[in-house]
Amino acid sequence: MNRAARPKKSSSWNYFELTCAKEVRCKLCEKTLVYHGSTSSMRSHLSAKHAKEVPTDTDAAQPAITNFISRPRRCDNRRAGDITALITNMIVKDMLPISFVEGGGFLELMASVEPDYRVPGRTTMTKRIEKLYKDKAEDLRRSLSTVSKVSITTDGWTALTTESYVTITCHYIDSEWEMKSAVLQTRATPERHTAENLAEGLRSATESWGILEKVTACVHDNASNVTLANNEYLDWDSSPCYAHTLQLAINDGFKLKPIHHIVAGASRLVSHFHHSTVATQALCQKQVDQTLPDHRLIQYCRTRWNSIYDMFDRLLEQRWAVAAVLSDRSVTTLSDARTLDLADDSWIVMEEMLPVLRSLKCATTALCGESGVSSSMIYPVTATLLTKHLPVAPEESKKVAEYKQTVSVSLKRRLKPDEVESAKKVPFIASFLDPRHKHLKFANDALRDAVKARVKELLSALAVGADAKPEITEEDSSESESAGGSAAGGSAAAKRPRYDNKSAMLTLFGEEYHAETPVTPEMELSHYCDEKCIAPHLDPLDWWRVNETKYESLKTTLNFTASTSWRQQYDNCQFYFKMLTIGTMVGARKGVEEEMGALDLLDGSHSGDPINITSNANTKSA
Repeated sequence: MNRAARPKKSSSWNYFELTCAKEVRCKLCEKTLVYHGSTSSMRSHLSAKHAKEVPTDTDAAQPAITNFISRPRRCDNRRAGDITALITNMIVKDMLPISFVEGGGFLELMASVEPDYRVPGRTTMTKRIEKLYKDKAEDLRRSLSTVSKVSITTDGWTALTTESYVTITCHYIDSEWEMKSAVLQTRATPERHTAENLAEGLRSATESWGILEKVTACVHDNASNVTLANNEYLDWDSSPCYAHTLQLAINDGFKLKPIHHIVAGASRLVSHFHHSTVATQALCQKQVDQTLPDHRLIQYCRTRWNSIYDMFDRLLEQRWAVAAVLSDRSVTTLSDARTLDLADDSWIVMEEMLPVLRSLKCATTALCGESGVSSSMIYPVTATLLTKHLPVAPEESKKVAEYKQTVSVSLKRRLKPDEVESAKKVPFIASFLDPRHKHLKFANDALRDAVKARVKELLSALAVGADAKPEITEEDSSESESAGGSAAGGSAAAKRPRYDNKSAMLTLFGEEYHAETPVTPEMELSHYCDEKCIAPHLDPLDWWRVNETKYESLKTTLNFTASTSWRQQYDNCQFYFKMLTIGTMVGARKGVEEEMGALDLLDGSHSGDPINITSNANTKSA
């Protein structure tokens, strides 16, 4: 088909006619234009010379781009599936109730964002969440099958509906030297919480996940039933939660009558401002008048760790604003002021106690990391508290001195940091395998020797296990080579060997010329001790990730000890809603900056000197 015979779809042809193959003539002014198969010159002519006679050209063959932009997008099955998956993940991640998908506001939002999308109902979303749980559980099973050792934590709690639950979490180090955590189950426990029932629940849970033989230790609170269950009925180590143990020691100090009286008075004062809107408004005005921070007073809560420190700290910050409110008779009556006002001696004791309470809070923060190695921090932190933060200062008041002494005695009684038997426990061995604390400066000579002797025993056991593996003898090797040569054909064996430079050098010097001297576990242990320690705030797993090939035997021992996580305290509401939606892996790092700051504050002195494991004198000098 030639150009003259083509159908003329442009509206410009209403005003032009084709005179020949390469010319067109305007019907309005008889002007001739060159034609090359395009109507561009014709439209330009009409626009320049006949704008009044010819309306704006809107060719049907070239629709405006706005027509494509404003065209509504169809919600096909693939996009609908993606939206449903995102809604499912949102419910799980944000712990929303499943009935959220039937809320009026959410339906209006989806109708505006995606009008063609049909929001699934509660039943469909429940099935989706159950399927997501199964997929995540299968992923977790595959991950657990690849690790050699794990530790678990367990805790019992009661929901708002007075239903009792037990949550079990496992912790392990993966092949990339990353600490991983996963919630294995949250199960209702209507039966009595006896040691036998708790032990059977822990055993069945670990067995169902295929990790019964991999568990090295179970971290739990100091309740007698769960302690008995782990010590008497199960084959792994029983490890009381250090943070919980520390809080028990702290609370022993608060039981002293003078300290308890001050805590009660401060709590009563804070409660007055929390329940009186008039006093609260007056406090805000006094803060403005005295240019103090606009902070609300903090109330002490028995179940919230370190809340007494927070209460004391905030009261001391707002002391004079509080005093101004109590002295204002238009706000506080005289009888209330006499009841609420704290004596000067109480304020002095609160101020003196603030540094020691701050150090105890830092210890709790440093040991409550979920994704970091914390078992190796148990005894270094305890020793730092006992030697640096809890000794009595001459200028301190008698009440503060008694508090420090009580906490110190309670810590020593509960953790036994100076007994040689403690060297066999996982925390001491983990401290030695932690490049931050391998010098064991916090222990005495007897403990150092006991820890190193225990590590040598573990290495010897590993060596014996390695020797028991079947080895390939020279005869077996020659037989396999001859069998391989026969399979390849007799002609290949009969060929004359050809030597290149590499094979010639090997033949000349032999394999033994460049072979390295075998490294025994004892040599490996000695080399490890000779290396400098790293700073306390650094991650020991990063160090082991770089040096794992140098210490193969110690790495195996490390997998036994370092996987023990000491995070024990859970938010009941969080676990309740999370397990109603999905039992998935949790491993988010919490408060990294707080943990590092706490470590720097606790361990101000750090020695990077190498250590020696051969004599007591050398150990002491380290």
